[in-house]
Amino acid sequence: MSPLPLKETLRVALVGDYNSTVIAHQAIPLALDNAAEYVDVTVDYDWLPTPEVTSPEDLVGYDAIWCVPASPYQNEDGALLAIRYARENQIPFLGTCGGFQHAIIEYARNVLDWHDAGHAETSRDGRLVIGPLSCSLVEKSDAIELKAGSLIAEAYGRSQIEEGYHCNYGIADFFTAHLASSQLQPTGWDNHGEIRVVELRGHPFFVGTLFQHERNALKDKPAPLVEAFLKAALL
Repeated sequence: MSPLPLKETLRVALVGDYNSTVIAHQAIPLALDNAAEYVDVTVDYDWLPTPEVTSPEDLVGYDAIWCVPASPYQNEDGALLAIRYARENQIPFLGTCGGFQHAIIEYARNVLDWHDAGHAETSRDGRLVIGPLSCSLVEKSDAIELKAGSLIAEAYGRSQIEEGYHCNYGIADFFTAHLASSQLQPTGWDNHGEIRVVELRGHPFFVGTLFQHERNALKDKPAPLVEAFLKAALL
């Protein structure tokens, strides 16, 4: 039996509250268009405001889901629902900055059964698995060491990269130990050993980065992880 043909068009859901002043939001369409040209596929993407994501039906038909930066989201539950839908249905998922943070929260709540898992930016109670960074990373760049054989290392083709951030929150120290034996695995660290990338084992493509690699598109540079994201969605 001959293999099924690859898709000619991909539908990508961009889950987040679009704001034209957010640099990452300016960059994402360019990063997708550039990656689509490189992968040789047509990409149709829809911005899905988080208040409009209220049930799994809102995500049916998308080949890939990207939870984008600029949190707090207007509807945190909408973002978490989208992440869970991608995780449970084997749909390629990319989370950057706020998307990375909420992928951690979703996993803690729905896989580890930490129903009180939360984000220190929006909550004071419960187990705040996302907490303030020891040093702000707003408009800063840093080196990241990648785990050999990881999806992100394969995408970049090297073990060390440098990328830019725009955030003040990351994985809380007390939660890092719980990731060591989980399916959601750290695969990228800064020079101080702080987790900057996670991937879900057993999933075709589920990657979260605290940094905003998509912003490379604004400098006419490739975004290798976006290319890998689209390639995974083709299958």
